[in-house]
Amino acid sequence: MSTLTFLYGTAIFLGSFLLFQIEPIVAKRLLPLLGGSAAVWTTCLVFFQSALLLGYLCAHWLATRLRARTQALVYAGMLVAALGQSWFSISSELHASTVHPIISVFVLLSTLIGLPFLVLSATNPLLQAWYARRFAQSTGAMVPPYRLFALSNFSSLLALVVYPWLVEPHFSLKEQNMSWLAGFVVFVFTGSGCAWLSARNAAYIARNVAAVSIAPTDATVFAEETTPRYRDRILWLLLAACGSLLLSSVTNHLSQNVAAIPLLWTVPLIAYLLSFVWAFSGEHFYPRRVMMGFMVVLLGAAGYLLTDPPFFTPILATVALYCIALLIICLVCHAELHRLRPAPQYATSFYLMIAAGGALGSMFVGVLAPLVFSANYELVYGLAMTTVLMLVVTWNSHILARFFWVAATAGMVALIFVQRQSYNQDTILQVRNFYGTLHVTQTSDPQVSEYTRALYHGTIEHGMQIFSDELRKTPTTYYAHDSGVGLALDLCCGKRPRRVGVVGLGAGTLAAYGRKGDVFRFYDINPLVKQIASSQFTYLRESQANVEIVMGDARLSMAAEPLQRYDVLALDAFSGDAIPIHLLTREAIELYQHHLQPDGILAIHVSNKYVELAPVVLQQAEHAGLQSRLVISKDNDDIGVYSSDWVLVTANKAFLAKQEVAERGKPVEAIPSLRLWTDDYSSLLPILKPQKFKWE
Repeated sequence: MSTLTFLYGTAIFLGSFLLFQIEPIVAKRLLPLLGGSAAVWTTCLVFFQSALLLGYLCAHWLATRLRARTQALVYAGMLVAALGQSWFSISSELHASTVHPIISVFVLLSTLIGLPFLVLSATNPLLQAWYARRFAQSTGAMVPPYRLFALSNFSSLLALVVYPWLVEPHFSLKEQNMSWLAGFVVFVFTGSGCAWLSARNAAYIARNVAAVSIAPTDATVFAEETTPRYRDRILWLLLAACGSLLLSSVTNHLSQNVAAIPLLWTVPLIAYLLSFVWAFSGEHFYPRRVMMGFMVVLLGAAGYLLTDPPFFTPILATVALYCIALLIICLVCHAELHRLRPAPQYATSFYLMIAAGGALGSMFVGVLAPLVFSANYELVYGLAMTTVLMLVVTWNSHILARFFWVAATAGMVALIFVQRQSYNQDTILQVRNFYGTLHVTQTSDPQVSEYTRALYHGTIEHGMQIFSDELRKTPTTYYAHDSGVGLALDLCCGKRPRRVGVVGLGAGTLAAYGRKGDVFRFYDINPLVKQIASSQFTYLRESQANVEIVMGDARLSMAAEPLQRYDVLALDAFSGDAIPIHLLTREAIELYQHHLQPDGILAIHVSNKYVELAPVVLQQAEHAGLQSRLVISKDNDDIGVYSSDWVLVTANKAFLAKQEVAERGKPVEAIPSLRLWTDDYSSLLPILKPQKFKWE
């Protein structure tokens, strides 16, 4: 390996690594401002893909419109400006609007990492163009730089794997930012070195440009046309868009409709990046017919799972199948991109179309789909798009291939209607917005005159009501009288009026505990939840308490409002994939203490299949000088009650000494390696539960 190749490879590797390291770091800074919603990450992906497109556009403009020396000077100036923004953004105070969350994400990310992200995005295609031209100095031929693209994606993949397993568990957010800034300083010097070499050799390249030709050293053959055809350019765009669309839609589908597993979003993204590394490593690593055969099988399997088959499928097997399908489908799409790649002098326009496709795919899922669809239908549309593209790219192969992909496309179109019918089964209301898909189901028992309604956010049930004379005012699901929150509400205050705060509205089930003179104040960030709880369930309007609903993130709302003096404050926002960590930090507990009575009770719902939240609460209670008890209740199908885990945190020794609490409550088991969560540090890795491969 020459010194020149090493320098350019180092700059590209480091730039791609920093690009994917800053994504989770800055997203973690944004999450608390928008309620910790999983949709924040999806919207961040839209910004990242859009900024990547701008970076590639900038690289294409520099490489094709400016002289080589001017390119180097402009790029060096961008590096310096990006370093300045990175320095000043570390200590910037952030504010977001939950009314316009998508706009807030774009504005905040532009303010924090706009220039650095643009420069890092432009580095890969620009330096590849410089490398190909610089190599012509000594060989008289332009060498295809596409393996450097595989190197950049490998670096991105490495950064993605390293962050949740090594960086986040051991470094605070401030330390992560400072470490990233130090890495960016090194990158600025490396990139400046490449710019200096480009400027130094500008005159030589200009004198010898006529002698540059396509190098015969690559075993592959480029298209005969000097200028890429419009058909190929459109295919570049659509193949890249298909991969990006499938990445976003598979991530959404897994986290909302399959399993709410923390850190699950990293697995599809790893598969997506791995497909780029694999595809751009060369044709001899990609047996086209074999991989297309695998893809056909996986398309059928994924489509079958989307029909919601009648028998149960193991969750881990389902996740694995979707991720393997994503890997192979993206591999085929990206391998077709590699097959259709142009001569090196058109590399920047090629990357520009790839970035444009990536942005279009993510925008379809993150921006357009919530406005157009009432549920998560984008995955099946992505599968249909895949079959159409395969029909196009294999059109000249064999007439049987044409018939097959026409039939496959027809099957995917039919699947769209089947999935819509499946989603509508027992559903009386289905709506969607930035925060996800909500649907209300209604089932009835023909033997008795009653029916049951349940509210779901993806696969997570957020409340249920049995509409019968005996049970319509009975708290169900996780809020029964023998649950932790039930004990807190029933035993906290005797007969006097109570003031209760609830983080997470759901169906409004806890309002069933309301007595005359009580005040129940609910906090929720999703306006659709308020509409559904008020119209489809009767807990709120039939409660004897005075019910108040505060829209917006609970922690931000509490920080801005006067002292509430709650007797009980219930936190019920920890059952989903995007656990709102900012509600369980040291600073959050201090805020709750501020709003609680001195003998008030903080009831935290910690039921979760995938993480152990109780030890986190224990650690926070001990740090605050409070006592904690874990209350585990059993299910009761007759009255619609589910088993639940609640941790009660209080300084009220009299409450903890009550017989019901003493009998049902038990100490929380600590995790020795767990570190106290603060606004500057948190990690889910130490509290992940071991998962068994079993039938659910």
